[in-house]
Amino acid sequence: MKCRHCGSELKLPLVDLGTAPPSNAYLTEEKLHAPERWFPLRVLVCESCWLVQTEDFAQADELFDADYAYFSGFSSSWLAHCDRYVSEMVERFGLNQDSYVVEVAANDGYLLQYVQGRGIPCLGIEPTASTAAAARGKGIPIVEKFFGTDLAKNLASQGKQADLTVANNVLAHVPNINDFVAGFAILLKPQGVATFEFPHLVRLIEEIQFDTIYHEHFSYLSLTAVKHIFSANGLSVFDVEEHPTHGGSLRVFAQRQDYGKQVVSDRVKELLDRESQLGISKADYYVNFQTKANQVKNDFLAFLLEAKRQGKIVVGYGAAAKGNTLMNYAGIRPDLIPFVVDRNPAKQGKFMPGSRIPIVDESYIKNTKPNYVIILPWNLKKEIMVQLEYIRDWGGMFVTAIPQMEVVH
Repeated sequence: MKCRHCGSELKLPLVDLGTAPPSNAYLTEEKLHAPERWFPLRVLVCESCWLVQTEDFAQADELFDADYAYFSGFSSSWLAHCDRYVSEMVERFGLNQDSYVVEVAANDGYLLQYVQGRGIPCLGIEPTASTAAAARGKGIPIVEKFFGTDLAKNLASQGKQADLTVANNVLAHVPNINDFVAGFAILLKPQGVATFEFPHLVRLIEEIQFDTIYHEHFSYLSLTAVKHIFSANGLSVFDVEEHPTHGGSLRVFAQRQDYGKQVVSDRVKELLDRESQLGISKADYYVNFQTKANQVKNDFLAFLLEAKRQGKIVVGYGAAAKGNTLMNYAGIRPDLIPFVVDRNPAKQGKFMPGSRIPIVDESYIKNTKPNYVIILPWNLKKEIMVQLEYIRDWGGMFVTAIPQMEVVH
């Protein structure tokens, strides 16, 4: 396989997680009686541009279909993050009723609702029908297509170039990363600004966040790699911020190379230097990750088997994609975790892909009174522990498996 950015031959492995179905391909009752499609889940590192990427097997249209069930608007902490973002961008870049904001991967309108609420004209681009419909239900105009240079040219020809483009947690999801990034250079007005948020590769490596690896994530990104990719596709990075979201993310600010006039922040060089010192551009940085991931998996499985032996009830909370990676890599089935609770009605009544564990509503926790609740989206641990504080009434405890097994009494 060749690097999806620079075309170099890929030889350096990061991790092999065996095989798994697409992490957001939740099963209906009917689909339980049919075979699932499983794909190898391997990640390789480009030793030329240092883009970390999945080996190509699944296609984007198989991963982001009409029934795609990830809705961003079900996390209160994520919504608060997005509201703050909009306030900061409005103030920093002077956005007003004469501005135009375009969000790529607008999902269910979780962010653009705050743009719209400030009276700023906006447009969402969202290829998945289920989430696009939810955004339209909030009155947000949506183009239901995948983004790239063709769509950017089409929008620009209609006079829909943007003062601000937003791309949260989507840069990792695109198979043709060059075409995707080049589209922003076309879609932006000459002085426009683009922001991108994505989980930081450094946090993934250092905190053994292997469960954030799944087929929908084609790329795992450092600022080092992103700067290479942007420079090759008409954008320049002028600022970067670190945020705690999704286990540790970067917010990268970019502008058009030809017209952009934003001053480059010292934070760009500081983070590039820090990544260099950590060894992001050396093979040694990646070689022990497989062993660490295996240890996490084995500790998690040992905990579940011991709980089963003792007659304890262990359930899951949050039918997130990262939970599916963990379940399938560890070979977990309903005999060890009988159900997973999720607040999203689109997931309730369905089954986790691969493990086929039922997804139910929160009443199941109150009725079952489990001994342990495993928080699968560990990045929302604090929020979920507050929400489920009542399990302590019967001595229930919270569990997380990443970066290591932890039982919170």
